[in-house]
Amino acid sequence: MPSYATNTLLTPTQVLREALRVLHNNLVFVKNVNKQYSKEFAIPGAKIGATVNVRLPNKYYITKGTTLNMQGTTESTVPVQLTTNYQVGLNFTQQDLTLSLDDFSKRILVPAMARLSSQIDQDGLALAANVFNQVGTPGTTPGTPLGSATGLLQYNAPQVFLNTGMMMDYQAAPRDENRRCVLNPGAMAQSVGALSGLFQDSGEISAQYRKGVIGTALGFEFAMDQNVNMLTTGSHAGSASANVAGAGQTGANLNTHGWTANAANVLMPGEIITIANVSAVNPENQTTTGFAASFVVTSANNTADANGNCAISVYPSIVVAGANIANGTVTASPAANAAITLLSGSANTSYPMNLAYHQDAFTLATADLEMPRGVDFAARETYDGVSMLIVRAYDINYQQFPCRVDVLAGWAALRPELACRITG
Repeated sequence: MPSYATNTLLTPTQVLREALRVLHNNLVFVKNVNKQYSKEFAIPGAKIGATVNVRLPNKYYITKGTTLNMQGTTESTVPVQLTTNYQVGLNFTQQDLTLSLDDFSKRILVPAMARLSSQIDQDGLALAANVFNQVGTPGTTPGTPLGSATGLLQYNAPQVFLNTGMMMDYQAAPRDENRRCVLNPGAMAQSVGALSGLFQDSGEISAQYRKGVIGTALGFEFAMDQNVNMLTTGSHAGSASANVAGAGQTGANLNTHGWTANAANVLMPGEIITIANVSAVNPENQTTTGFAASFVVTSANNTADANGNCAISVYPSIVVAGANIANGTVTASPAANAAITLLSGSANTSYPMNLAYHQDAFTLATADLEMPRGVDFAARETYDGVSMLIVRAYDINYQQFPCRVDVLAGWAALRPELACRITG
């Protein structure tokens, strides 16, 4: 972003570019996810409800032998609806615009953009509820001392992050420079203490000491974000006897029974379950990972009927891997009465959803809002995939200059398999 020297009068473009710079520096989660800017709305201007289609990688299966086995190419896209008009209202005078850009930024833009970035990050981190892989123990913060049975204090932090990387490896998440890990303040504080003495990289240890946060370690670039979301679990009434109702079920809907009759919210959206004898497969080679397949509950109303039956929706869909199948997720469909295990913790309890992810797991889509005419002050700019609009008018009734900064955006989980929750 360009910087500016002292101005006799700051222009709307200068103010907006500085606002975007400050916003970008304050963003934590957003900064490291896939960002889609839709140019198709640049001229007419987008509105809430507009949709941006984000293309996903194609999937193919492999056959062996000399005979050609043709398969079609089906382009897959995820429609991302621009659902939220993030805006912050400001009120600054003509005299404020005579300040240097640095002074104007410190007084007006920095506090405004801090609130705006916090809200955008918080909404993005809510996508953790779409992630079906999870490591850690509900109720135990990563980095918490486990004991000293061997005479040395032991921590769960190194292993929980190594397990996180392993789960992402099994889901074919690229091992590149784009793996991130976002922890809430408690998890970061515990993990810094647990990891600080385990590495020989004096630069990383020094940075941890100075900043109080982990830098790059264990295959991730770490960040702290107070906007990590909490997951509140359901009643779990009858969960000890809950099982699959009927063999051979596939797809995104699962019929279950054994819950307490008429119990409301036996599961909440975002809870994770496994099913006995149903293992996950590697999406690349379609062979078993050796681990139970995890499914995240996506249905909002999970109330058992008078007979203890409850139909739930899950992600990923149950697709049995086999010959000529490119998108298998499991080794076998559930057997009748296969036991269901809940992984999200105790009933009616809230747990943080710390999150490890590859940048392609999630996307923030933005588009240009329409530029108004007949106003005192207006500009529109795009930086690093985020489009922002600033508009200032004159209120003759109160002799004020009301101003608003807007970002029209929509969040989506593009490939949740490239992420893993770290519960605590």
